[in-house]
Amino acid sequence: MTEEEKKGSDFERLLDESVRIHGHLCPGQVLGVRMSMFGLGKAGITDPRGKDRKNIIVYVEIDRCATDAIQSVTGCSLGKRTLKFMDYGKMAATFVNLGKKDPGTNRFRGVRVLAKEESRNTAMNYFPEIKEKYQRQTAAYKVMPDDELFAWREVSVEIPEEDMPGRPLRGLNVKNAESMCRTGERSERKACFYAGPVQGGRITRSCTDGFIFSSQLRFIFFIIHHQYIIVSLTQCS
Repeated sequence: MTEEEKKGSDFERLLDESVRIHGHLCPGQVLGVRMSMFGLGKAGITDPRGKDRKNIIVYVEIDRCATDAIQSVTGCSLGKRTLKFMDYGKMAATFVNLGKKDPGTNRFRGVRVLAKEESRNTAMNYFPEIKEKYQRQTAAYKVMPDDELFAWREVSVEIPEEDMPGRPLRGLNVKNAESMCRTGERSERKACFYAGPVQGGRITRSCTDGFIFSSQLRFIFFIIHHQYIIVSLTQCS
């Protein structure tokens, strides 16, 4: 088997697995799998689920179908603290190789890969016999050259110790909250609580800025893989 044939075989295998997890085949799935393969290769990560599994963090910039594919291919996840979601609204991801650290710093080498906006229009030049737009995009994204799909550049990413995979550095007891805030120093300042002591304690950001749900709700339905799960809600008082 030639190198090109092996790459094609790996792609089909990874795509099949991603589609199984995501639930359907779509352009975003193809794009996410190819972006992952491309980014991992450029970052020098050859076995993200095996020997390199502790040497990778991925920053994704959009919460769309491609993100599920990136998680599937890389094995990174929010729960492992190896997948970081940056809500920039861009079809892009940064693949960081933790094995490539700048000496004396918390900076690591990686590669940011961006899906070219014009690739959507370029895809329409492929498979003219396929009339449906998204089916044509799906087929085209499978065969388009990397340079038609992606722009990329090498980057250096600063990752504070408290953002690294592993257990939380400490827990912060906060005033008027229903649970402890698991945090490091950086999260404490920027994400978890609103600055300073409040009547001898500290208050969480969710207490000051509000939750994503209405305080009048007692229950909310989450739909996960077509199953309904009722989750009880509490609020800061």
